[in-house]
Formats: sequence, structure tokens, C-alpha cells
Amino acid sequence: MDTTVPPSQAAVAGAITEDRTVAILSYVTIVGFIAAIFVHQSRKTQLGAFHLRQVLGLVLTGVIGGVAALVPILGWIVWFLVVIGLFVLWLLGLISAIRGDMRPMPLLGEHYQRWFAGVFE
Repeated sequence: MDTTVPPSQAAVAGAITEDRTVAILSYVTIVGFIAAIFVHQSRKTQLGAFHLRQVLGLVLTGVIGGVAALVPILGWIVWFLVVIGLFVLWLLGLISAIRGDMRPMPLLGEHYQRWFAGVFE
């Protein structure tokens, strides 16, 4: 006879909410990203780790793209295009986090997951 008690809906809903909290918080400013890392350390989840890796990739891509801004005129144009692209990717990632999906960002999301596979586990 099976005597295991299934988790209550409230417990499951609480766990899903906490997963989403880390995922969403990681997209809200750099302070939110750092706070999400600390929250994730106390309760590690796949959804949280996935979105933390996505945001880490965005931040590093922004830093690398920022180097282009050091070059006058052409670099500024490239930087402007990078910022617009990163904003679109950020928005898509945030929407995915709000929905609770683990959908990688277009173009770079799969690479971020592969490159940072050992981070936030």
C-alpha cells in the first residue's frame, strides 16, 4: 500500500512562485541579478539557473559590445545596434521568465546555456 502523501497544491504553487521569482528578479537591474544569485543559492532550481545563465550572457555580451563604443563613429553605431539587440533579447527573456518557460533567447541563448553550463548549478 502506498502511504506517500502528494504535495498540496499550495506547496506546489509556492515552489513554482519561488522559481519564477529568481527567474524574474534576475532580469531586473544588476542589483536584481545579484539578489537572484543569493536567493538561488538557498534553493536551487532549474528555472532559476537557466535564467541566471541567460542574464549572465546578456551582461557579458553588453560588456564586450561596449568595447566597440571606444571606437569613434563606427563603434558608436555598432554599440547602438548592440544595445537595441540586447534590449529585445532582454525583453524576450523577461517574458519567458514571467511565463515560467525555459525558452532560450534567439541567436545567443543556446550558446549562453552551453558556455555557462557549470554556473549556477
